[in-house]
Amino acid sequence: MKIDLHIHTSTGSDGNLPIEQVFQEAKKRDIDLMSITDHDYIDNQPQAITLAQKHGISYIPGVELNITFQYTDSKPISLDFLGYQFDINNQALKNKLKLIRTHRVNRAQQILDKLNFEFDKENLPRFTETDLKNIQNSVDGAFGRPHIANYLIAKGIVSDKQEAFDKYLAKCNVPKYPLSLAEASNLIRSANGILVHAHPSDPHGTSLATISPDLAEQARIIQKFMVNYIDGIECWHTGHDADTTAFLIKFAQKHNLLMTGGSDCHQKPVIMGTVPIPNWVATQFGKEKKG
Repeated sequence: MKIDLHIHTSTGSDGNLPIEQVFQEAKKRDIDLMSITDHDYIDNQPQAITLAQKHGISYIPGVELNITFQYTDSKPISLDFLGYQFDINNQALKNKLKLIRTHRVNRAQQILDKLNFEFDKENLPRFTETDLKNIQNSVDGAFGRPHIANYLIAKGIVSDKQEAFDKYLAKCNVPKYPLSLAEASNLIRSANGILVHAHPSDPHGTSLATISPDLAEQARIIQKFMVNYIDGIECWHTGHDADTTAFLIKFAQKHNLLMTGGSDCHQKPVIMGTVPIPNWVATQFGKEKKG
């Protein structure tokens, strides 16, 4: 059984393919169970359910939420959490996600203002309202810095996304919507869903590795500050090596947490279904291979 519970689309967030093509690719790759987990966006979940049925793929509704986490007096950091199996028609959840997306647009305008300040120093043409609209038109779901990075590349200002972030977007950043872990947990659980800590130890991503690379320290933080708010841990992920996965499995078992996994595929390149995930992960969601 092939499982992938962490996939993004261009329809909902920062994936490279629209949702229809994502499901076509999933079918080609013989994925049996999957979840679309776009950032702060669930409006495409009805379509995902329909497409899953069309392609004969078992499906779990999903979403990825970014939270502002502060466990000491140190600077707050961003962490990601995955919501699964929630009621896709829950109005409180839909309203909050709409508010977060609105904040994303306002944040983008502030980032562009900061970019213009940098452009002035380099005698580059300033971005205008037209540029903002062009960026918005490239976004189907949640507006984020990767969309601005793509536009910087298209305008020939930078050569790739890494340069976009290194040269401009890191220094021109504006804080995301300040969603707390407690609020995220309440939103998902009140919609009859479960909340899973995404890629907790990915050294190259939004994770606890930004606080400490030590797995034991990361586990201590999860145990002390998160266990009461989460239902599971993403143990299998492209950013986790075998030792990290084994450590997280033991931690999850000790604390009675669900265990999930996924490729975190943004189709850049397409890596759906490449993370080996045990069949028994599906049984936690009441799913098993069809046929």
